[in-house]
Amino acid sequence: MGKRNFKYYIIIAGDNMTKYYDLAKDNKEIAIKKAAHVIKTGGLVLFPTETVYGIGADGLNEKAVKKIFIAKGRAQDNPLILHVSDKNMIEKIARNITNMEKNIIDKFMPGPLTIILKKRKIVPDIVSAGVDTVGIRMPEEEIAKNLIKEAKTPLAAPSANISGKPSGTNIKDIFNELNNKVDIILDNGPTKIGVESTVIRVIRGKIHILRPGKITKEDFEKLNYKVIIDKHILNKFTEEQKVLSPGVKYKHYAPNSKCILIYSKNNNKIVKATKEISKKYKKPLILCTEKNKDNYKNPLIMGETLEEISKNIFTILRKVDNYNPDIVIIEGVKSEGLGLAIMNRLIRACSYNYIEPK
Repeated sequence: MGKRNFKYYIIIAGDNMTKYYDLAKDNKEIAIKKAAHVIKTGGLVLFPTETVYGIGADGLNEKAVKKIFIAKGRAQDNPLILHVSDKNMIEKIARNITNMEKNIIDKFMPGPLTIILKKRKIVPDIVSAGVDTVGIRMPEEEIAKNLIKEAKTPLAAPSANISGKPSGTNIKDIFNELNNKVDIILDNGPTKIGVESTVIRVIRGKIHILRPGKITKEDFEKLNYKVIIDKHILNKFTEEQKVLSPGVKYKHYAPNSKCILIYSKNNNKIVKATKEISKKYKKPLILCTEKNKDNYKNPLIMGETLEEISKNIFTILRKVDNYNPDIVIIEGVKSEGLGLAIMNRLIRACSYNYIEPK
């Protein structure tokens, strides 16, 4: 499917039929009603948010949620986020919400933030991976909000991709791998942000960032919150560790090709190390920032600003294997602001294989 040039599309793959709606052309209200019906009847919908596309199911229907794990090939100790349309829906699935947590919700929702709260019994254990908390997010993207409202239930929705692969930020990138695994696709074009939501938990009056995203440590600190960055953001989890946040434990965002990340606060050292490593391979592929593109032969350019890199990075990581490289060398960015979220995704795409040149 290279182009969004058809109005209504049915894909037949085995016993499954996937209905496709191009929301730039189709009636959005009808498409959302159809998708909501699928949710209500236990099916799966691929839908847009402001961060990445998600695979959504009725988050209170255990059988429906199981279909997400099957579609993605996802480990069941990897929890899901429940997406809600308003604060009333939060109250129905979370308990013992503190004043500080309520203030954070008021300030940052709707938006690209997930907050870990104590769950009510109505939330199936499969959603929370067996722990007594659940991640809750209120998207600001219009299609997502209206879909949840129409379905009248929170949506369990991880990123739209086969587990381990880069998350989907446009339908073109993920169509072939998911078109026979969901009931409806709602295509609303490229997502606005490009990396998944920031995941936080409040512990003893401090915000712990479990997964970085568009909302940053600095954003919280501007409002005088005390913030702690989880040590696993740039480091591995062990197999036996339980996690509260999705997308932090297992291999993720990774191309099939071997990747290495080069990071330094000194840009000249990044360029020098990248050139030296590339000489050791027959067919290297370099992913670089706009300002460094002239230092390399035929690099893939991630972008100029952190916002551009955030929006582009998953699509670029998906392109890598088309070049059949024997090594992929990726330039790192400063781990500040949105840069921390980008570095988190890049270091995991490289399976924690990185060099910090001296």
